[in-house]
Amino acid sequence: MKILILNGPNLNLLGVREKSVYGTESFESYFEELKEAFPAMDLSYFQSNTEGVLIDKLHEVGFSYKGIVFNGGAYTHTSVALSDAIKAIEAPVIEVHISNVYARDAFRHKSMLAPFCKGVITGFGLESYRMALQYFERMKPKQIGFGSKK
Repeated sequence: MKILILNGPNLNLLGVREKSVYGTESFESYFEELKEAFPAMDLSYFQSNTEGVLIDKLHEVGFSYKGIVFNGGAYTHTSVALSDAIKAIEAPVIEVHISNVYARDAFRHKSMLAPFCKGVITGFGLESYRMALQYFERMKPKQIGFGSKK
């Protein structure tokens, strides 16, 4: 089962930036843990700080992968283009956030992506990604992906 973990702007700085909010572990290190924890999944990881590149990646995998775990970073709250890209693809998308966005600035309380995602997981640190993968693992490939309701 092919699953993409897609990270947006500034998430390349995990482990370095705002450690009190985002922790001290890099995503690359955590991704290795996820690959070990989910050996039956074909996990891939991609990060970009550029909105158009994220859209291109959603288009690239959105008709061939069984699911996408997406942390859009700040684009979550501003990007109509990313929400349109999620709406256009067949693979179900789970929106994740490391911090509890509802405990932060008021502008972060609105997601442009959530209406087109299967669900949203927020506030559990890096474990938010594991929770999303557990959903895909439990739902089994035949029940998710192509032609399913997001």
